[in-house]
Amino acid sequence: MKRKKRIRKKLILFIFAILALIFIGSLSLSLHYQNDVEAYQAEGLSIQHDFLTKNPYSRRGQSLPRVNGIVIHYTANPGSTAKNNRDYFENLKNTHSTSASSHFIIGLDGEIIQCIPLNEIAYASNNRNKDTIAIECCHQDSTRRFTLATYPSLQKLVRALMQTYHLQNQDIIRHYDITGKICPKYFVDYPEQWQEFLDSL
Repeated sequence: MKRKKRIRKKLILFIFAILALIFIGSLSLSLHYQNDVEAYQAEGLSIQHDFLTKNPYSRRGQSLPRVNGIVIHYTANPGSTAKNNRDYFENLKNTHSTSASSHFIIGLDGEIIQCIPLNEIAYASNNRNKDTIAIECCHQDSTRRFTLATYPSLQKLVRALMQTYHLQNQDIIRHYDITGKICPKYFVDYPEQWQEFLDSL
């Protein structure tokens, strides 16, 4: 009888230990994925924080609880600046013409504007808005190729974000990889250049 009680007691303690381990593991997992980053700075980069006004068309303020990837875009507006594109996103609260935004815009001279806090969703990547950071890149002409200033800023920013969110190369994708949209056009037209970019990270 006493032996059965001891066995039962050990079994109960064992079950409690297993439940405690499961609880601690789930807690640490949720903490690991908790995304509380807002304004962002990276060594060697000048990032201007110019957050959009909260509105239903470009910054709804919806939480981005975890980041599983980074999506690269192009502005599809040759010769426009980072500020031009940021102001376009801002003006959507007045025009109501579409829903669009991105976390970052990289300009023709390599300057970077952050438009959306990193713990909020941006409207750039369709069904991946819910778990990705979006980066728009300006380009000079119809080739859609990023300038010699835009490209290294993109590399540095992506590397820094990969380190922050513990991402791998396979987590860096093009808008094209989500929807088939030809974006960013140069990296879609020349997939070997996209692979070279990934390899450089």
